[in-house]
Amino acid sequence: MEIRPARPEDYDAVVAFTSDTWSDRGGSDYIPDIYHDWIDPGERTQVTLLVDIGDETPSGEVVAIAQIVMLSEYEAWAQGMRVASDHRKQGYATKLNDALFDWARERGAKRVRNMIHSWNIPSLSTARAAGFEPGIEFRWATPEPNAESESDLRVSADADAAWAFWTDSDTRHELKGLALDPVESWAVSELTRERLHEVADDGRLLVVGDDHVSGMTYRNRTYSREIDGETVTWAEYAVAAWDSQPACQALMDAVRKDAAAVGADRTRVLVPEGIDWVSDVAYTYSGLAEEPTFVMDAELS
Repeated sequence: MEIRPARPEDYDAVVAFTSDTWSDRGGSDYIPDIYHDWIDPGERTQVTLLVDIGDETPSGEVVAIAQIVMLSEYEAWAQGMRVASDHRKQGYATKLNDALFDWARERGAKRVRNMIHSWNIPSLSTARAAGFEPGIEFRWATPEPNAESESDLRVSADADAAWAFWTDSDTRHELKGLALDPVESWAVSELTRERLHEVADDGRLLVVGDDHVSGMTYRNRTYSREIDGETVTWAEYAVAAWDSQPACQALMDAVRKDAAAVGADRTRVLVPEGIDWVSDVAYTYSGLAEEPTFVMDAELS
């Protein structure tokens, strides 16, 4: 067995064991679509590793794949762990994870995280076996874009006020200071004061409150996908924090208007999993994902 970096010529072998990953849930795996992007260094320090078992199998040499990305000087993100169905439960995922951890540790990472859907029991089991511990859980809120939506509270873009609110909020405690990463999609990293100033300067910060700040969120990015032949655009909000149900209402209304202003058809807003937060969002007549999502955490120090 050899663990090595992925190469362009490995594409067909990887597609062969990832094409039906989500077939039982009516979806398709994203790995074949982004494979060549993954093996291009791009903006960040990253590596995509494969498990190559050589001549042990006549069906192909490559039986597992995973990627790791440095999100900051001390945070790494692991993603895309896949093992060929006829080679599972043979320790390949654990060995591949060990290699990812070693790579991240050599580059100064103190934490490695990954994201797993709560229904994905095999991946949860694999992550725990590989050394990941429970981290945070969140749910997507999906208020519908509406250009006519008006918040009952004043909406501003004061980054320092947002930071002061965030640092003392129950949401920050529940999410361990994490929000969606500004560059790597489907990843979370530590929310910093500098990041809030950046999004405020770009006109993407939403702070609600009259006499005092009652809630905050910010638009992380917009992206489009083809669905049934039509282009659908999402506005994504990295995290939402509030201190009361009326503040949640004001925040969701601000999101609706902001999303419509950038031409979004849909939204997704990261909120903590928990009856208080989820029921607050439900009371605003906003949509919610049916299930939470888990983030797992491994300490490397």
